[in-house]
Amino acid sequence: MSTLDDGSKVEEVKEKEEKAGELLFCGATSWDIIGRKKGPVEGNLVSPTRLRPLVGIDIRFVASGCTSCHCVALDVEGRCYTWGRNEKGQLGHGDLIQRDRPTIVSDLSKYKVVKAGAGRNHTVVVTEDGNSLSFGWNKHGQLGSGSIKNEIESSPVRCLVSEVKTTACGGEFTAWLTSIEGASILTAGLPQYGQLGHGTDNEYNTKDSSVRLAYEAQPRPRAIASLAGEKIVKVACGTNHTVAVDSNGFVYTWGFGGYGRLGHKEQKDEWAPRRVDIFQRRNTLPPDAIISAGSVNSSCTAGGGQLYMWGKIKNAGDDWMYPKPLMDLSGWNIRCMDSGNMHHFVGADNSCISWGHAQYGELGYGPMGQKSSALPKKVDILENMHVISVACGAGHSMVVVDRTNVADRLDQLDIHDGKAFDEVNVVLEAVPQSKGSAIKPSSKAAKASLKAKKRKKSKDSSDSEEEEEENEDGDSSDEEANGLSDTSEQYGSKSKGRGKGSKKPSSGGKGSGRGRGRPPSNNKKPAASQGKAGAKRGRPRKT
Repeated sequence: MSTLDDGSKVEEVKEKEEKAGELLFCGATSWDIIGRKKGPVEGNLVSPTRLRPLVGIDIRFVASGCTSCHCVALDVEGRCYTWGRNEKGQLGHGDLIQRDRPTIVSDLSKYKVVKAGAGRNHTVVVTEDGNSLSFGWNKHGQLGSGSIKNEIESSPVRCLVSEVKTTACGGEFTAWLTSIEGASILTAGLPQYGQLGHGTDNEYNTKDSSVRLAYEAQPRPRAIASLAGEKIVKVACGTNHTVAVDSNGFVYTWGFGGYGRLGHKEQKDEWAPRRVDIFQRRNTLPPDAIISAGSVNSSCTAGGGQLYMWGKIKNAGDDWMYPKPLMDLSGWNIRCMDSGNMHHFVGADNSCISWGHAQYGELGYGPMGQKSSALPKKVDILENMHVISVACGAGHSMVVVDRTNVADRLDQLDIHDGKAFDEVNVVLEAVPQSKGSAIKPSSKAAKASLKAKKRKKSKDSSDSEEEEEENEDGDSSDEEANGLSDTSEQYGSKSKGRGKGSKKPSSGGKGSGRGRGRPPSNNKKPAASQGKAGAKRGRPRKT
């Protein structure tokens, strides 16, 4: 890492923000079928690869999310590039057409965008003047626009926040950090597991005579009252949990507690921020600490740069119910880190390190390398390169490397072209503002998806509108979204308990049965009960 003359931490942080470089991508590029189709998927980039539209562009910031099948990149001029899945308008181009190539969001051209976050089907950006805009799916109010009237906003809309410094997105919720005293962190979106931190999950019965549960959306960003006296300086969001750090170096977590991802030695959901015991007294986080949240785990760097992790770390073995140091990375100077569904990327010293469960080449080990790795392993092709920032998504990874002294090596890397805008097969005639709007798919994948939806609809016509829309979303099952599925099927087929009458309960102990799956029909066996939480949240058997 380059050293500053005066060694000031403030200037060091500023230098990090201003540095820019070449974006490299590895993982899946079949955006329309990732997480939906079993077996091999075509178009995987198993080595870090340059993207044709971004060759030579100085990229300063990249964003994706553990449930995201789309990407965001910001250049030094403040332009915002998006690409990937776009069925809910999460790319911000005013339509629902998938982009295989990074494309500038033209409606943001009058802003200088400096930060961004990506959820499952939505994107939030922060401008240099402290404003925030968002686009994509807004069913639960995760866009923070104050309204859920339009379920899909395919063009940027203003968020009801000001003086924003940065943002982070979970599956269906968003967190903003601001410089406003007493309101340094605000959240909006789905409150189901308490991930908004407001002390409630806003659960209610849809009808007086029904036990069908629903969760009241939070469309207006709201400050977390229990943190009003603290200045939150860092935040990271998993699918349904949140990790935050205050100016004193204390770590708070809240939301879904399965697999110990909150670090409190239990799997209980937390509806309000709770301090993680281990990061107090002499082990508070330094100002330059890195924090990250995957779908089923969390991590941060503490004193001396030591990386701690907790939650579900590996496919096999016990879950880490409280933060433990990852000894394989002791002594490394970690500058950046991000976590995807079940994989992790780290930039440290002059190396790039990755590990985890992978299916699409997202670890970047190359065609001759292993697909997954239980232990941290160097990405050989990036050895002796200075990594500026990293971002992980559902089946893909992005790395920004400094071009200084490595331009020749970058020229030797492959360049991925992707399909041009006019070559994309799926043509959507209109942005649907309601369920009745017409979407006419022309690709085989889209037609197959439409047939599957029709089969589901005829199979159980009495499902609520909420469940029906969740099935239409189809990115992954709700059990997978909360890290409840068998990790060998992290991006695979439908969940084991969703309308299939599975006999096997998903692993995860007490808190693992809290999915939102469809109740079983009469002619099929119900999924096995999975503990206290399952009994509370489970849908009633139909009569």
